[in-house]
Amino acid sequence: MKRQISKIELTAGAVLALLLVVVFPALNAAGVVSNFTISLWGKYLCYGMLAISVDLLWGFTGLLSLGQALFFSLGGYMLGMYLMLMIGKLGQYHSDLPDFMVFLGHTFLPSFWRPFQSFGFAVGMVFLLPGLLALIFGFLAFRSRIKGVYFSILTQALTYGAALMFFRNDITMGGNNGFTDFKFILGYNLRHPATQRTLYICTALLLALIYVGCRWLTTTKFGLVQRAIRDSENRVLFSGYAAANFKLFVFVASAIIASLAGALYVPQVGIINPSEMWPDKSLEAVVWVAVGGRGTLVGPILGAVAVNALKSWATNVFPDEWLIVLGVLFILSVLFMPSGIYGLPAQIRGYLTSKKRNEENDAGAASGETNPDPVVETPAQRSKTA
Repeated sequence: MKRQISKIELTAGAVLALLLVVVFPALNAAGVVSNFTISLWGKYLCYGMLAISVDLLWGFTGLLSLGQALFFSLGGYMLGMYLMLMIGKLGQYHSDLPDFMVFLGHTFLPSFWRPFQSFGFAVGMVFLLPGLLALIFGFLAFRSRIKGVYFSILTQALTYGAALMFFRNDITMGGNNGFTDFKFILGYNLRHPATQRTLYICTALLLALIYVGCRWLTTTKFGLVQRAIRDSENRVLFSGYAAANFKLFVFVASAIIASLAGALYVPQVGIINPSEMWPDKSLEAVVWVAVGGRGTLVGPILGAVAVNALKSWATNVFPDEWLIVLGVLFILSVLFMPSGIYGLPAQIRGYLTSKKRNEENDAGAASGETNPDPVVETPAQRSKTA
């Protein structure tokens, strides 16, 4: 049964990847799919990567992190610094400095900004900075045996503190407005449809690679230890495994995945600011995972796309009630769809099978047809019969 499910999942994943990576961009190039739609779906797929990073922690390791939005935003800021320097004199103030620096009275580029004129350095920092932050924070937290709700509160506090820091103008990271008005990436015009289409294809390919990599990881011995930590960490410790090292590796890996998602999000959406770091963004990602199906990797992607598509519609129809809708959706998912969208077909099949079995039992009882208990002969009766 396990092998059959794997084949079905592999086939469905290959078909879906073909549609997202090849068919959808081809339809956009032919004018069937609008440029706005391709950009919107690029944002959805970035959210899908963020949801996978949450699921890898929460669904497979039992670590509910409320700080994934921080790593997502840091990846966006790292690439955003490169994009801001590529604007050049085409900004509002026609200066080589970013517009917000000119507005704040800066006369020269800060030293830590200068290496970001290199695209390679910016990409390297997308990996390095969030990974290093996750390594330091995770090492201190897991060495102290912090887990459960305390771990969630600490990650939320870390995210909130970072957001407050990035809101300050004196750290020269754009303050409240953040980075925007991007124009070029590697010499290509970001507003050109071909560039946006290329960014979308890169996002879809990276999402597929991340999914395949995480799926492979969770099927190895490492993945078994992951789930064992989720179910009973004390048993893992008594078995001689260093649970803290496993959790630290997963935490760093999930931070890098979230950072990559943020790096691809920024050039497609066109803005990054500290509001993306607020704890409610991490809470939204948790809702995506719960709605899609925790511990499935596929479900979080479905949940991220479905919830954000609903958000795009709901915020236009009744914007003030969106948070209420999101809360109700989370409650309904927990109460009535414990396996999320991914597990809904199996849940429906189980319900229909149970209902059919009950109807057959009721019909048999009504007709008087009962299965009598089997007659068991004693040894004496068997010898008498013989």
